[in-house]
Amino acid sequence: MSSTHPTVRDVTDRIRERSQGLRGAYLSRLTELRNRDRGSDRMGCANVAHAVAGIPANDKFRVVTERAPNIGIVTAYNDMLSAHAPYQGYPDIIKQEARRLGATAQVAGGVPAMCDGVTQGTPGMELSLFSRDVIAMSTAIALTHDMFDSALMLGVCDKIVPGLLIGALHFGHLPTVFVPAGPMPSGLSNNAKSKVREQAAQGLVGRQGLLDAEMAAYHSVGTCTFYGTANSNQMLLEAMGLHVPGTAFIQPGDAMRETLTREAVRTVLGKASDAAFSCPPIGEMVDERCIVNAMVALLATGGSTNHLIHWVAVARAAGIVIDWNDFSSLSDIVPLLTRVYPNGSADVNEFQTAGGPGLVIGELVEAGLMHGDVLTVRAGGIREFANVPALVGDASEQRLQWTPAAPLKNEAITRTVDSPFSATGGLKLLSGNLGRSVIKVSSVPDDRHVIEAPARVFDSQAALQKAFTAGELERDVVCVVRWQGPQANGMPELHKLTPPLSVLQGKGFRVALVTDGRMSGASGKIPAAIHVSPEAAAGGPLAKVRDGDLIRLDAVAGTLAVLLPEDEWAARETATLPEAQRIADGHGLGRELFAGMRRNALTAEEGACSWL
Repeated sequence: MSSTHPTVRDVTDRIRERSQGLRGAYLSRLTELRNRDRGSDRMGCANVAHAVAGIPANDKFRVVTERAPNIGIVTAYNDMLSAHAPYQGYPDIIKQEARRLGATAQVAGGVPAMCDGVTQGTPGMELSLFSRDVIAMSTAIALTHDMFDSALMLGVCDKIVPGLLIGALHFGHLPTVFVPAGPMPSGLSNNAKSKVREQAAQGLVGRQGLLDAEMAAYHSVGTCTFYGTANSNQMLLEAMGLHVPGTAFIQPGDAMRETLTREAVRTVLGKASDAAFSCPPIGEMVDERCIVNAMVALLATGGSTNHLIHWVAVARAAGIVIDWNDFSSLSDIVPLLTRVYPNGSADVNEFQTAGGPGLVIGELVEAGLMHGDVLTVRAGGIREFANVPALVGDASEQRLQWTPAAPLKNEAITRTVDSPFSATGGLKLLSGNLGRSVIKVSSVPDDRHVIEAPARVFDSQAALQKAFTAGELERDVVCVVRWQGPQANGMPELHKLTPPLSVLQGKGFRVALVTDGRMSGASGKIPAAIHVSPEAAAGGPLAKVRDGDLIRLDAVAGTLAVLLPEDEWAARETATLPEAQRIADGHGLGRELFAGMRRNALTAEEGACSWL
């Protein structure tokens, strides 16, 4: 293994230095919690009786008399989400395996899990980002019964994993393992699906044709197969060492899936190997090096831009402060090692066949681009995560065996550090007189990294769609969609804008999107400066932009600016969120309940946290 890259070391050191006070206080609290007596000994008799009243008598005996380890299960199961439907039977499997190992397990609680795919373009999407904090609070409610010696987190998708992780880190004294469910089998390819969406945007395909395509793409249990936030979550958890190694992209129907779930129980109990090893508390595992490893893995795979928000919040939950400058510094030296849609044509199942997370992690560790000396849930540390699992043995006694993910199997999908798809990471920080924002350059054609065109300003994504349908955008244009930040309306994903903007770009126009909203893996090949901070509703510069202003988005130089004289721009009046829109965005379908979160939300660069 090479020594740690100087930039990786420098970024880690500056994170450690700026986090010293917060991290020290966090670790002190963990030590205090770890040094307490176990729950059934520490708590009052009535408390203990309530805690075990609903479990079988043998489990009561184990918890109270034998003082057996008790695992808390926090689950995001529901059958509305294809990704979380497989979790229905997991608690029974986990309890059975725990009993076999002399332990017990209880479902401590459930957390809500909503799907951006269902809510995109609807008012429900405006609850999406803040659902992360609701999930974190729900995790805390589940674990605050305080009867658990360790925890298993069952969740996969966009806000669910960050929420579970934030909640778990507030109980950082507990050893914790994340248990994924895997992606659905490949259906209609992502490229073919996108083409039908573009045809529908032009009126060339009717509703039935579009519905047929969507149903062929999203057709089974498991996560969507493109490399958006959900699957990026799984990559990052592997890079942080919080999974059973190689678990991320094993499909729900695979015979190995149940065995890997049982292995998660063995892992959290410290019984996954012959060596004397105790799974460390998650708050100790998730340190500055672990967070940097996640950031590097995100960049090396061209993952979701949502993680520039989510992982800032995750880090803060562990007493660690990171910012977009840290991502930018790492992006300058981390090579792009994968081509998975929207960065390429492959889906995550093909990525898994080509070596998957294990291949990427092995390359990054060996090149010194990831810290190799971190704690993980396994005795062998992060190097175990450079392997892939398989079932071996006859049908009567099968067991897991791990082998190296290397060497390369498909250079169209995965590459080595020495021969990457790009010398730099997939994300770029933009700054200028429009504020700070990010762009996912890994999926944008090179000739579209610089766009200079007149602005057309919209107050909603529906207004942009209406203008497109009316033929008003048939030209070079930078579409500015404002009032989409956390304080305005909860910072929804603007997925519905991808087809019309793709159509315009396909006609040869030079088109870009600038917004204080989100637009992650769905942005496709459109240059999109997103998460603009500060947001318009907080008096940010997007509120100054007017139709016709010349805007330059330069992903090469890392700038985003209105090309106006400085004095003229400074004197420009700042618009305010229209009162009618503020009221409309704050009411209906439960949005009233999130008013406090909108008021308290920090900026996107600060993780859009509502709990700090």
